[in-house]
Amino acid sequence: MWNKSLPLYKQIANNIKQDIEKEKLSDGDAIPSETKLAETYGVSRVTVREAIKQLVEEEVLYRIQGSGTYIRQQKIEHDIMKLQGFTEEMSNLDNNPSNEILEFQLMHPPEDAQHWLKIGAKEKVYYVKRLRIADGEPLILEESYLPVELFPDLSIDVMKRSKYAYIGSKGYHIDTRYGELIPKMPTGEIRTYLNIEAAEPLLHMLAYSTFKDGTVFEYSKVYYHPHKYSFKVASSR
Repeated sequence: MWNKSLPLYKQIANNIKQDIEKEKLSDGDAIPSETKLAETYGVSRVTVREAIKQLVEEEVLYRIQGSGTYIRQQKIEHDIMKLQGFTEEMSNLDNNPSNEILEFQLMHPPEDAQHWLKIGAKEKVYYVKRLRIADGEPLILEESYLPVELFPDLSIDVMKRSKYAYIGSKGYHIDTRYGELIPKMPTGEIRTYLNIEAAEPLLHMLAYSTFKDGTVFEYSKVYYHPHKYSFKVASSR
């Protein structure tokens, strides 16, 4: 029985969304053809087409010409104006965060890390490569450089948890992160870690973070999964 107070195509769109959840369809899975959906719901193909159009606009689905209509992974809306760690952000979204440590080593800083951390070539830094995961899905690949002088007891165990929580526990007060977001084609290694099938641009952030006294405590290179992250900003006047 259809609700006469709501346009039929919107009701079909809601039914499609419910069926997506019921069937546990995920990113990249195809939905049935317009003809099949019309038969399933007992409506015209025109109505189904309008319903799919709405879901495409809502970024629930996407079309590939000559191929079909597919599920689009719902993206995490990252507020770039808010300074928070990945663990905190995912926990606030009721996602289950975890970190896979890909590399952890003590080293002399490369030139770019020397520049942003304002340290000399003979000083030591921790280089940490982490895969940031939420609910079992890889979202971010992060490479970080942190001065040993500031964090002499940094460990793999610490970096498996919240880096910012660790830094706060040392009595430091994190103040500002400065970053630049640029589109970048991922290397084969990045595609493997983030489980990206096609070669397509992702957002790459170069960033450094400071304490309230201006000390730079971290320099990072961050690669965001192109299908799972979007960035939002609010401007006022």
